[in-house]
Amino acid sequence: MTFVIKGGCCNDSSCVSVCPVQCIRPRPGDPDFTTAEQLYIDPATCIDCGACELACPVDAINADWELPEHLDAYLDINAAYFVNNPIEESELPDPVRRRLPNERPELSVAIVGSGPAGCYAALELSAIKGVTVSVFDRLPTPFGLIRAGVAPDHATTKLISKRFSPMFARRNVHCFFNVEVGRDVTLAELLEHHHAVVWASGATGDRRLSVAGENLPGSVSAREFVSWYNGHPDFANRKFDLSGKSAVVVGNGNVALDVARMLARSNTTLAATDMADHAIAALLESGITDITVTGRRGPEHAAYTTSEILALGQLEGVALLASPDEVAQVVAVPGHRSAVIAAAANRQPGSGERTITMRFGLQPESINGTSSVESVTFRKTDGTVETIEASFVVRALGFLGEPIDDLPFDEVTGTLPHIAGSVLEPASGEGVVGVYCAGWIKRGASGVIGTNKVDAAETVDSVLHDLAAGRLQVPRHGMDHLKELVLSRQPDVVDQEGFGRIDRAELEAGKALGRPRKKLVQVSELVAASRDDN
Repeated sequence: MTFVIKGGCCNDSSCVSVCPVQCIRPRPGDPDFTTAEQLYIDPATCIDCGACELACPVDAINADWELPEHLDAYLDINAAYFVNNPIEESELPDPVRRRLPNERPELSVAIVGSGPAGCYAALELSAIKGVTVSVFDRLPTPFGLIRAGVAPDHATTKLISKRFSPMFARRNVHCFFNVEVGRDVTLAELLEHHHAVVWASGATGDRRLSVAGENLPGSVSAREFVSWYNGHPDFANRKFDLSGKSAVVVGNGNVALDVARMLARSNTTLAATDMADHAIAALLESGITDITVTGRRGPEHAAYTTSEILALGQLEGVALLASPDEVAQVVAVPGHRSAVIAAAANRQPGSGERTITMRFGLQPESINGTSSVESVTFRKTDGTVETIEASFVVRALGFLGEPIDDLPFDEVTGTLPHIAGSVLEPASGEGVVGVYCAGWIKRGASGVIGTNKVDAAETVDSVLHDLAAGRLQVPRHGMDHLKELVLSRQPDVVDQEGFGRIDRAELEAGKALGRPRKKLVQVSELVAASRDDN
């Protein structure tokens, strides 16, 4: 008997620390921890205790006898990892115990951004005696891409928010949601009220194709489309023309597959999720039946994970296809994404099925059309050109960080220059006193939710190191002064209790409809809900 990690693993690694025989790999600090698709359990070492299942924050672990039949492949996926990565030792790593130095028993930290990176940083810091944390977010709700980026049909992945919610109730944590740093309060003012500021705002821009026609109506970034169907207030009023038959998704990472899946799924399935109402209504009227997902290189270089392509191949009423010529060299390994692609190359769509076709070796050259998108032209690896008709194009090339006022910025990587999360001035190599970074604005748009746990811990350690070394300035003002300042500029600030009211309102409205939640998507609605608990 063994336990199995299936699709949806967030790499949080909470399971690792509770495993008595250390049979879960890779672990934080292992060479491939940041690059592995997921974590894996060695069936030869597992003693079937179940501790990992209880610790998993996203319900991604099952006993082998409880594994649903359509997920049987994960038995082989877990075992296969250890063929090339055998366990050589099983010592439990020493727990990390962080504490403030005796001579500096107080620390106050402002965290800008409440996505996974900000939440993990707040979780680590607020667990230390003597630390006070202020969490800022320009939206009335926390959790960043957990709320506005995770696909609506990945409900278990969103369970990670339950790991963070109790943290917001801690006495030493103060929430300033619906407050924009740079508009309502400046970075300099945050430093007047805190020893340190951790910038964890994520990546709010998009990588560009830089081809003709990229800005035609009907050509959108994945960030725009994903934010729209997830009910992000900035995109709630967007309109997308989905009346055509064909769509092209440029890119072959997990986000590209999410977009393809949302376009292809049955509307009855989506209506049972927390997808924004406006998106459910628009997709109900969608005429799109054929979706092409394109990658510049071959399938061996695809950026999507095995779990994502497996899920795509199991969609009811959808045929996953691939071009036989483009995947001819693929060696199909059972349980691996290669087997899914090989099977897709041999499949024919059934009557009435929507199609998702995986294409490889296609470099976009132009997006074509007069008043809107009509087709996309690609250059193939053999030098020939192919044009694919489409009225809707989603550019899923990745997110990109954007410059931040008063902070140095690397335009190439879209990140803040830093060493171990401590922000640096590139010209001098000197640290920006009291300023740190975590998450995508620190390392670029890479990794999964759990990647931010190790990332944030590194930044927290840098803050503590600088505190102990006397490098941080003592704040001039305290928390009461900060609250008065923020409230004087933003009367609609949402605190912990206000977000609790929003959360309850959405959950109750969703329950009445048989859905996990019914999202409020306008800032005015969210603020009103934060004030009214009737």
